[in-house]
Amino acid sequence: MNAELNYRDNPSRLLQVDEDQWFERKSFRIKPKDLAKTIVGMANAEGGLIAVGITDRRFDGRANTAQENQLRQTALDHTDPTVRVEIEDFEVGDGDRVYLFHVLPSERVHYLKSGECYLRVGDETRLLSADDILELRYTKGEQQFDATVPPRAQLADLNWELVDSYARAIGSSTGEDALKARNLIDREGRPRTAAILLFGENPQEFFPNAHIRVLQFGEDERLPGYAQQLVSDQRFEGAIPEQIRSAQEAINTLLPSVRRLTDSGLFERESLIPHDVWLEALVNAAIHRSYSMTGDHIRFEIFPSRIEVSSPGRFPGLVDPSKPESIARFARNPLIARVTSELHIGQELGEGIRRMFAGMRRVGFADPMYQQTSGSVVLTLRAVRRLDVSELEDLPTQASGVLSALQASARPMSTGEVAEVLGVSNPSARRALQALREKGVVGWRGNGPRDPRAVWFVQGPLRELESY
Repeated sequence: MNAELNYRDNPSRLLQVDEDQWFERKSFRIKPKDLAKTIVGMANAEGGLIAVGITDRRFDGRANTAQENQLRQTALDHTDPTVRVEIEDFEVGDGDRVYLFHVLPSERVHYLKSGECYLRVGDETRLLSADDILELRYTKGEQQFDATVPPRAQLADLNWELVDSYARAIGSSTGEDALKARNLIDREGRPRTAAILLFGENPQEFFPNAHIRVLQFGEDERLPGYAQQLVSDQRFEGAIPEQIRSAQEAINTLLPSVRRLTDSGLFERESLIPHDVWLEALVNAAIHRSYSMTGDHIRFEIFPSRIEVSSPGRFPGLVDPSKPESIARFARNPLIARVTSELHIGQELGEGIRRMFAGMRRVGFADPMYQQTSGSVVLTLRAVRRLDVSELEDLPTQASGVLSALQASARPMSTGEVAEVLGVSNPSARRALQALREKGVVGWRGNGPRDPRAVWFVQGPLRELESY
């Protein structure tokens, strides 16, 4: 939450900032159980800050003793297991007082004591259904979906050529021994979900959405309906290793390419987004997606100057998506992750993310960008210039935020839209945009200085790469 950085020096910021995933305002008059809903929702998501003592963007005044006691006891009285909350209260002027509830993200699933479960999604706190709760438990690691046994699954549903090949890779005498050694079958000899997905003759019989879809678009902007320029749409099914191999082959033929100086010391033609980066993104999605969610599949979308990879399920475990480089090694599907690692297909999630960051920085492109929704993670790889620290020192204060806003947007933005996203004045946003334009980082499109429809966009691909 942006306000958290400066609310102590400027409490009025708590009144101005928009409510979002990590911030919400409440009145002193709120019922403790209603406050507990937001506390539970934030704990089940990524944590957050609740400012209590504000109504209609005005400070309420001061809570009486009974109200204060109820507020401080909310988590203990109404959440199960008890959510960890740090409460800070301070004066905001004219005798007014605000209570700040710092809700810590949790590795467990939390409920109200009445049994309801909530999740913070954007600026909403949503009541979860039984299926949603189960998915949240998988995401938190309280339960392991890839260790479940699909109904009606039998050993005959496996492709034994694939199983035997894996057995040889790990030095097992037989395929069945390999399955037992890696806990891929249960005590009754039935194949677990991981075995079906990795070695199944037809995994989609059990998991219809366990596939990868590769789409190529002719324009960088996502256009509606008939205007959308979809060039290619391919679907890849089968066992996970086969999906990855087939999708990789197709993507290689679809990606735009440039001439780039390689480790050999020569300029050679390569994919615009480095091969090791987009392949890591594809592999991570296949290994770490949620297979328990029945409504969606992996989407690998190719645009002229960016790639977007959408994977069902939220980040596993206790993860801050705004700091992807700090993600510790964690596998939503530990059985699948181990087997693919032994087949030299993938590594742990945290290691792969750091390799992608390193790969994009190596060619001077912006860092990978993650966005998390209620049911998916979207990774964006943009072929746009990365600003180094020395360049930022010569630019207006707002330049970094302006660039991030444009990179995160799926379409060009007006000056006013950029200013609104950052919570700054139009002149401040315009100064930063003009400075970035002079650096060749962003572009402007319009019919004149007073054109109300004029927009700003991130430049890309890099012109100097195309000149070789």
